[in-house]
Amino acid sequence: MAKLTDHMGRPIVAVTGIGVVTSLGIGKTDNWAALTSGKSGIHPITRFPVDHLNTRIAGTVDFLASSSKGASPLTYELAETAAQEAVAEAGLDSSDFGGPLFLASPPVELDWADRFSLYNSDKADSGAERLLRVARGLKEIDIFETTQFGSIADRLADHFGTRGLPITLSTACASGATAIQLGVEAIRRGECDRALSIGSDGSATAEALIRFSLLSALSTHNDVPEKASKPFSKDRDGFVLAEGSGALVLESLEAALARGATILGIMRGCGERADDFHRTRSKPDGSPAIAAVRAALADAGLGEDEIDYVNAHGTSTPENDKMEHLSLSTVFGERIGSMPISSNKSMIGHTLSAAGAVEAAFSLMTMREGVIPPTINYDNPDPAIVLDVVPNRKRDASVGTVLSNSFGFGGQNTCLVMAREPV
Repeated sequence: MAKLTDHMGRPIVAVTGIGVVTSLGIGKTDNWAALTSGKSGIHPITRFPVDHLNTRIAGTVDFLASSSKGASPLTYELAETAAQEAVAEAGLDSSDFGGPLFLASPPVELDWADRFSLYNSDKADSGAERLLRVARGLKEIDIFETTQFGSIADRLADHFGTRGLPITLSTACASGATAIQLGVEAIRRGECDRALSIGSDGSATAEALIRFSLLSALSTHNDVPEKASKPFSKDRDGFVLAEGSGALVLESLEAALARGATILGIMRGCGERADDFHRTRSKPDGSPAIAAVRAALADAGLGEDEIDYVNAHGTSTPENDKMEHLSLSTVFGERIGSMPISSNKSMIGHTLSAAGAVEAAFSLMTMREGVIPPTINYDNPDPAIVLDVVPNRKRDASVGTVLSNSFGFGGQNTCLVMAREPV
């Protein structure tokens, strides 16, 4: 019989359901087929005008009903779609889940349609007075809900019948991984037998594109969009903005086995460290990222030689890829040149708040399927970054453990360690 507690005497946390949506499609089947064939979901932006913009490509999810309705409705639909798949795979009641909800979602702001609804052409009043008068006259609950940070999680909690106050969090690009970490920790503390962790982001808006462009963070490789994201390559020039969602049903191994659930993987460890160096840049010596990796390994009770594969943060920005290589080479030493380290973002772009959850889902599938997705567009290796990035083609491999990295703007660093089987 499988051991039910880990090396620290805590309940082992299993994954019993996985759901995912990216620009490659809806659901694990379509996404996995595209990902392992090296297909890119990056394409020209058609959702809003891009005239005179430096970047005109993204990994937008344009095939959902709410894709033209604004960031909040799309973030909700992405989250609901991924969660529905995960809960169904876990064999649980989709309207009475019975555990807490942890949602990673982007910061909320008014969509342009709502901003225009608050506009009044009468300029006799001051701007503030005019805004208040028009706002008082609007009786539309939708505007209120889309400006509340927790409204998406509230609706998801009602839909799936989760328990307790739903938690909404935003830790930049580490958000999805943090949502998973919170679920793991809640189960380990004995607060619940199961948790629903979701990372969702439908905020590839004109404002987001412009803001990241002003930071010189985005790729401007517009002519051949599918070639724009090229992590760890010498000619990488920035990340590609994208949308998506990932959802995991987490359960104590004991509870999952007791109800006869299929175990899809094990959450072995979580590590989180902050970087106070700069609002967007990482500390040059990589020490916070190094500490996050080491914390995840220690939490998992694993040594550096016990990780089979790294699902890299791998954004394709010059600085971030360099920092991730520094952190991994520091932790893994001489192994770094031979252990497989690939980036899903080469195909799906950077899904921001959803990235950590989407990549955790793909990491679990890597172990279950025995296939490592490639890093595509790796045609011009960076001699300063010597890594086995599984270049351009998938690789069959027996993978028992995975480290998944999420290093976010503003100093948020979260790493997850997953295993194929219980201890």
